[in-house]
Amino acid sequence: MATNWRQLFDSHRFSRDLEKTRDLAVGYVREETVEPLKRLGRFFVFGTIGALAIAVGSIFLLVGLLRILQTETSVFGGNLSWLPYVFVALAAVAGIALLFWRIGSGDARRRLSRRS
Repeated sequence: MATNWRQLFDSHRFSRDLEKTRDLAVGYVREETVEPLKRLGRFFVFGTIGALAIAVGSIFLLVGLLRILQTETSVFGGNLSWLPYVFVALAAVAGIALLFWRIGSGDARRRLSRRS
């Protein structure tokens, strides 16, 4: 009986089956983890680039609004020179509030209402 076990483990069939099992496991891990992570990485990179572009653009718009209020209007001179900064800060807060309102009223709210 001991010779049968030895023949089973020494045979090429067992090593071939073991190699097939290993190849199958490696293929499964690659298909189910590596490939989705690559696709997710693309979304992350492009999303980060887009978010940075929007942030830089928003800062440029706010600085432009501040410079317009300071140079093109004569109302904010003397003791009222601090008012353009308040208006730009309020515009920034309004932009952030609009952003959060749109994010909250989009797909996230519809998904939450489906779960309930």
